[in-house]
Amino acid sequence: MARQYDLKDYRNFGIMAHIDAGKTTTTERILYYTGKSHKIGEVHDGAATMDFMEQEAERGITITSAATTCFWESRDGKKRRLNIIDTPGHVDFTIEVERSLRVLDGAVCVLDSNQGVEPQTETVWRQGDKYNVPRIIFSNKMDKTGADFYMCLADIKDKLGARAVPIQLPIGAEGDFKGVIDLLEMNSITWDGDGKDAKMAIGEIPADLLDKAKEYRAAMIEAAVEMDDDVLAEYLDGKEPDLATLRRLIRKATVTRAFYPMMCGSAFKHKGVQPLLDAVVDFLPSPLDREAYKGINPKDGSDMLRKPDDAEPLSMIAFKIMSFPHVGSLTFCRIYSGKLEKGMALAQTTRDKKERVGMIYEMHAEKREAVDSAYAGDIVALAGLKDTRTGETLCDPNKPVLLEKMDFPNPVIEMKVEPKTKGENEKMAQVLHMLALEDPSFRVSVDPESGETILKGMGELHLDIKVDILRREPHNIDVAVGAPQVAYRESLARATDIDYTHKKQTGGTGQFARVKLKLEPNEIGAGNVFEAKIVGGTVPKEYIPGVEKGVESIWANGVLIGFPLVDMKVTLHDGAFHEVDSSAIAFEIASRQAMREGCEKGGIKILEPVMDVEVVTPGDFVGGIIGDINSRRGQIRTQEMRGNATVIRANVPLANMFGYVSQLRSQSTGRASYTMQFAHYAEVPRNVADEVRKKYA
Repeated sequence: MARQYDLKDYRNFGIMAHIDAGKTTTTERILYYTGKSHKIGEVHDGAATMDFMEQEAERGITITSAATTCFWESRDGKKRRLNIIDTPGHVDFTIEVERSLRVLDGAVCVLDSNQGVEPQTETVWRQGDKYNVPRIIFSNKMDKTGADFYMCLADIKDKLGARAVPIQLPIGAEGDFKGVIDLLEMNSITWDGDGKDAKMAIGEIPADLLDKAKEYRAAMIEAAVEMDDDVLAEYLDGKEPDLATLRRLIRKATVTRAFYPMMCGSAFKHKGVQPLLDAVVDFLPSPLDREAYKGINPKDGSDMLRKPDDAEPLSMIAFKIMSFPHVGSLTFCRIYSGKLEKGMALAQTTRDKKERVGMIYEMHAEKREAVDSAYAGDIVALAGLKDTRTGETLCDPNKPVLLEKMDFPNPVIEMKVEPKTKGENEKMAQVLHMLALEDPSFRVSVDPESGETILKGMGELHLDIKVDILRREPHNIDVAVGAPQVAYRESLARATDIDYTHKKQTGGTGQFARVKLKLEPNEIGAGNVFEAKIVGGTVPKEYIPGVEKGVESIWANGVLIGFPLVDMKVTLHDGAFHEVDSSAIAFEIASRQAMREGCEKGGIKILEPVMDVEVVTPGDFVGGIIGDINSRRGQIRTQEMRGNATVIRANVPLANMFGYVSQLRSQSTGRASYTMQFAHYAEVPRNVADEVRKKYA
C-alpha cells in the first residue's frame, strides 16, 4: 500500500496540561470535528472516547496516553493527517507525558482560564523544553466563572518564563463568552449556541474591542517580523506583511520556539476548536520541519543521523505498551525513518534482541484498523513483539541504529501486596509483570527473605491504581495490601580509606584478595561512580569486574537499613593477589566486606524523598492548612493569590504525607485540593533517623 499523505501534511502532536484543564474534553471535540467520533463522550459523564480504561472513566482523569489518527480539511481544502496523543495531567503519571513528548513533533498546551499556569503545567512545560517540542497555547474554559485570558498571558511570562503571543482575543468571558477575535484575519468568530452542531459565523469585530484588537495585532506582527530580516526592513519602512507571510513567520517562530502562539475558547461549549485545528495545521511542525534524528551506531558508538524519509533505513521508537482484550499486548511505535511492513524482521538495538512484526494497526483510542505497511512519520501499534520495552529502538537489522534513550525516574514509594488465595500467586505475578512492562516508572520486586511481592511507584495514587487493576475485570485477583512505605536511601557521610584482605585456607585451593578502596560522598544527584586506578598490576585486570560487582551489591542493598546507597564514589587504588588462590569471587567478597567496613567508618546518613506540594484553598482555611503542613515537617516556600483562591507551595517529606487527602478534605470541608510531585532527596533529621532505624532494624 503506497503512502496516502505527504509527510509535510502530517501533524504528530499531543495535548498537555495540568489535571482538569480540559485536555481530554479538547481531544474529544477534535475527534468529533474531524469526523472520527460521531457521538461526543463527556469526561464528567465518564464516557470520553479516549479514556477507555474503567479507572479513567470513574476518576475523570486520563491515566494512559491513547494514540489516535484523524484527518482535518483546512481552509485550502486539503486534508491533513493528524496523529494525536492524549497525555495524562496527574503528577503520578508524569512518565506518561515524558514518553509521549519524546515521540511528538508538537503539542497543544491547554490552560484552565480561571487557574492560569498550575504546578503540573510547569512540569509538562519543562518536559516540553527538554525535548524541544514546539507548542501552541490554548486558554480553555473561557466560559467558567473567573476566566481571565489576560491573567493567563501574564502567568505564562511570570511562571514559565515563556513568550506567548496572542493570535486570538476572547469576545466576553465567563457566562458572556461568545467567541474569539482572529488577529490574523481581523474578524470575529462566534457560535450560535453551545451545542456540538452550533454554526460558526464570521463577522465584524465588536466596536468596544476594536482598539484592543489593533493593539494586540500590532504586537503579534512585531513579534512575527523579527523572524525575517527582509520582512522586518519592509515593516520598518511602513509596509505591513501580507497574510501568507504572517502565517509563514508565525509558523517559523513556533517551530523554532522563538515564541508560542496563544488562542482561547471553551472546548466543553464547542467554541474555538475548529480554529485550533487550523492553527495546528498552520503552525505546528510536520516531521519534515524537525531536524534529522540523532542516533548512535551500536557497533562502534559513532554518531548517526536518520532523516524523516521513506527511502532511509527503518528506525522507530517504542513509546508505549498496552494490553487489549482479544489482541493481547500492543506496542505503540513512532516511525522516524523508512518503511515498515507486516512480517518484517527487526533489530531491537537497545538490548540487542531480535523481533518480528505481526499485525500493524492504526489506532483510534481503543478501536483499531489493520494496515499492511506504515511510513516515516506514522504512529502505529504493533502486535507480535515479544521483547521490546518502552523507550527502546527498533530498526532495520542490516543498518542498525540506537536512537536517544528515555530516562525514567526511580520510584519513591513502595507497598507490599499478596493475593488472598494462594493459588493466584502466579496469575498476580503475570499481571504485575505486564503492568511493569507498560509503565517503566512502576517496578515490581520480590523480597528474597520473606518472599513478599513489593510494588514501587511514584505516589499513593499511582500504586492505588495498579492495585485497582489487579482487583477488577478481567483479572479479579483479590489482594491484601500493606501500608505504603517510603523508599529511603542511604548515603556516605564522610570520605574514608579502607584496606581489607580476604583470606581463607581450607585444604586444597584457598581464597585470597586484598583491596584498598577510597570511599567518598558524591554530589547530591550525581549517582554512584566506580573507578579503578591500579598502577603496576597489583590487582590484575581480570579481577577488577569482581571488585566492581562487590561494590555494586552493597550499593543496591545498603548497609544500615537495607535501602540503596546513592551518590557515592568508590576508587580502587591498590591491592594484592595470590598466583594460585586469587579469583574474581575472592575479590568480590573482599570488596563487599571492605565496603561494609568503610561505610561504618565513614558513617551513613539516611535520605528521604521530599515532595513539592501545592495546595489550592479558599482563604478561610489558610491558617489551619499552613499549621498542618508545618506539623508534617513541611517548609512553606510561597503563598500567593490565584483568582479568589490562595496557593500554598511547600516542601514536605513524603513520609508525612500519607493520608493527607482526607485530612485536607476535612480541614477545608472538601473545598481545597492539592498536587504533589517528587522534588529531591534530603537528609533525615537525627530524631527521625533513629525512628527509621528502629523500624527497619
